[in-house]
Amino acid sequence: MLRLFDTAARDLVEFVPRVEGSVSMYVCGPTPYDHPHVGHGRTVVVFDVVRRYLAWRGYRVTFVSNVTDVEDRIIARAAERGLTEPQLARAFEAEHWEQMDRLGVARPDETPHATEFVPQMLALIGELIAQGRAYVIEGSGVYFQVDTLASYGKLSGRTLEQLLDSAGARIDIDDEKRSPVDFALWKAAKPGEPAWDSPWGRGRPGWHIECSAMSLEILGEGFDIHGGGDDLVFPHHENEIAQAEGAGHVFAHYWLHSGMVMVAGEKMSKSLGNFTTLRAALNAHGPRAFRWLVIRNHYRRQMEINDGALRAAAKEIDGFDALARRARVAGIAAVAPSDLDAFRAVMDDDFDTPAAVAVIHGWRREANAAIDAAQLDVAAARLADVQAALGALGVVVDDVGAPADAPADGGDAAVDTAVAARNAARARKDFAEADRLRDELKAQGVELEDTPQGTIWRRT
Repeated sequence: MLRLFDTAARDLVEFVPRVEGSVSMYVCGPTPYDHPHVGHGRTVVVFDVVRRYLAWRGYRVTFVSNVTDVEDRIIARAAERGLTEPQLARAFEAEHWEQMDRLGVARPDETPHATEFVPQMLALIGELIAQGRAYVIEGSGVYFQVDTLASYGKLSGRTLEQLLDSAGARIDIDDEKRSPVDFALWKAAKPGEPAWDSPWGRGRPGWHIECSAMSLEILGEGFDIHGGGDDLVFPHHENEIAQAEGAGHVFAHYWLHSGMVMVAGEKMSKSLGNFTTLRAALNAHGPRAFRWLVIRNHYRRQMEINDGALRAAAKEIDGFDALARRARVAGIAAVAPSDLDAFRAVMDDDFDTPAAVAVIHGWRREANAAIDAAQLDVAAARLADVQAALGALGVVVDDVGAPADAPADGGDAAVDTAVAARNAARARKDFAEADRLRDELKAQGVELEDTPQGTIWRRT
């Protein structure tokens, strides 16, 4: 039985999909106004792992992730740089997908852009007005009237009274609104900003209406999972629910939220200026180290991403690579996985990747011990378990690193070449050259081990 922590239920619940054997999943994607940072990378990897595991478990997964390509920050940044909004958004969106490709993140089945779904947004706003949930302010726009929906706040656990009393509530202050907590569905056009025609005058959609309209249009009523970072619980996801349900639609059944990336105890954010770009982190430590670090932490918990943590993750990945090399040298052939029940059990418990990591490391140790004892059948079975479980998590383990994951010394292929040259020198009894090559590799952080099956190497 697969259980997940549903933010709305505030508890672990059994996952029962809308359609048996299928999962429909919507995850809030990028607002491309700046370079993606490591916090964005964490969120995307988290939901890529969830998606991959569901598929590995046998579900047919439809995964949708949007691009918010019209928004206040895009408009402001484009004006700063003398670009059009589409020019700016396209450039940063391209960078987003470039870095996600490096991380081995599978592309969404559909990537709706907000600017392509304005008609659906207008239709949903019209439904809300007809239901008495929204009102028009001439020259300002259309607003959702929060006090017309008794269930408002059910996702975040915030009552209307708390929102009105809280000076720190994330609400837009506008003297023309009926209540400070009411939020914009449609914003009246301003000079120089992108705008579309509507029954309420030219303007552009509010941020929240975009995801409600796109997810319902693509995935339909009562789709299975809606996800995103936990900074979106309020107001964004709360308002998505209000818009959909206020118009009479059945919205997402389960809500998954990933924890924030912290820097010295503070939330990482562009507004605080304490962020590291994803490109810089991947260039310094490699995509596999980043992905593994995210997997080592439970998706719902806050985590730190720093150089020390990434180095430790890279060392663990090298341990898996070393096992693959040892198996190759020992002539161990690929076999079917022997028993993945322990991995499945912990992943079925709210995608508990830290527990899964512990299971996989146990198998790695057993495989190495079996190679040492020349129990090659046992080693082959445990190696297969390791590779199958890592594959379910989207982690590629190989004895030749992918080019995007190659360290500055040239990567695993270059090390293999140097090891082969050293072995050739030893065979012709040129021990001075063999020692020189060993010392050169040691200076690069590569340790050699001569075994009866041949020479294997690992990064120290």
